[in-house]
Amino acid sequence: MATTTADAGAAPDPENTLVMEIEGGRVVIEMLPDVAPAHVARIKELTRQGFYDGIVFHRVMDGFMAQTGDPTGTGTGGSGQNLKAEFSEEPFLRGTAGMARAQSPDSADSQFFITFAPARFLDKQYTVWGRVVDGMENVDAIKKAPAGSQSGMVENPDKIIRMRVMADIKE
Repeated sequence: MATTTADAGAAPDPENTLVMEIEGGRVVIEMLPDVAPAHVARIKELTRQGFYDGIVFHRVMDGFMAQTGDPTGTGTGGSGQNLKAEFSEEPFLRGTAGMARAQSPDSADSQFFITFAPARFLDKQYTVWGRVVDGMENVDAIKKAPAGSQSGMVENPDKIIRMRVMADIKE
């Protein structure tokens, strides 16, 4: 079984942990405010607004990544607020959460992706803001684009049912 980028046994910081319910189950993402403070703050803000609830994984490429965060489901939408790049030394390993962007480094908005496998060619070119610490098997089960698809666009895609900051969850 492949491992994620997380350190085993570390207690989660509820204010910097996301709980994402997807069709395959629960995914827990440790956010990295020391690595990408503006991106983590924006992801938390959008999450607390319910922005990600019901949004699909519109682009999913087997062996690479699952991308979400576009309210239009086309890959061209966002929240309307671009973020300045926060590139770092943090590597893109299995389970890394990174911000999607257009050609401009400062064009990230609300779309993000989770890598299925190491994608070191993305290092220092895309903002890393988190890593999956639990439920990577549920990410692996997200419906993929057909083999050979250049766009990675998915028909009848899986979605985020609900995403919350762990500190806000009252059980």
